[in-house]
Amino acid sequence: MSYNMENQQRTTLRKCLTECDKGAELKVVRVNAGHRAKRRLANLGIVPGSIIRKQRSAPFRGPLQLIVKGSSIVIGRGLADKVIVECRDDSCAF
Repeated sequence: MSYNMENQQRTTLRKCLTECDKGAELKVVRVNAGHRAKRRLANLGIVPGSIIRKQRSAPFRGPLQLIVKGSSIVIGRGLADKVIVECRDDSCAF
């Protein structure tokens, strides 16, 4: 997170899940997908407001492993590209 010193307002940067660092704790802000993809993600617990942790990312545009509500799940990179998140800890490099 960054802070604007002039007016003391806290600003939060957002990006897609695939761009985040391994181990980062993230809050889901939005899902930019159609009805079917949103329903699939919702069934996995990935909805706006949920807290997730990115465990690892397979090479060569492979799937991502996430921790959602204490469970380990894997989603494809195409689906992960549709999930917009913001970092919840200061160690996250945006």
